[in-house]
Amino acid sequence: MGRFLFLLFLLVPLIEIAFFVVIGGAIGLWPTLAGVLIMAVAGSLILRWQGLSIINEIRSSVGHGQLPARALADAMMIGLAGILLLTPGYFTDLLGLLLLIPPVRSAIYAYLRSRVKVVATTTGASGFTSGTRRVEDGTIDLDSDEWRPR
Repeated sequence: MGRFLFLLFLLVPLIEIAFFVVIGGAIGLWPTLAGVLIMAVAGSLILRWQGLSIINEIRSSVGHGQLPARALADAMMIGLAGILLLTPGYFTDLLGLLLLIPPVRSAIYAYLRSRVKVVATTTGASGFTSGTRRVEDGTIDLDSDEWRPR
C-alpha cells in the first residue's frame, strides 16, 4: 500500500504537468488557465447539486429504516470528486468529473461490493467480553484489573 501511495504522489503531478504542457502548447497559456478555473466552478456547481440529492437519499433510506450503504458510498465518491475538482489540473478534473457520473460510481460500487466482506460481531448479554461475571442479583463482579477508582 505504501508503494502504491508513493507512486500515486509521484505520478499525479507528473501527469498534471504533462497535461498543462500539451494543452498549453495547443491552445495557449490563458485559455489553459481559464479552462482549469471553469472546470473548478462547473465542478463545484455539479458537486453541490449531486451532494444535495445524495443527502436527501440518505435521509429517505434512514427514514425507512434501511442502511444507506449505497448512498453513503455515493456521498464519499462525490466528496472525493469535489476534492479532485478543486485541485488545479486537467487530470484531477477528469477523474473528478468521472466520479460525478452515476454509472461510473455504480461500477466502482459494484467492484468494491464484490471485494469487501462485512462480518457481524456480538458481545455477551452484559456487554463485557473479558473475565467479567454477572451475579444473579444484577451485580457485576469485576477482577481487580478491570476497574479503577474515580
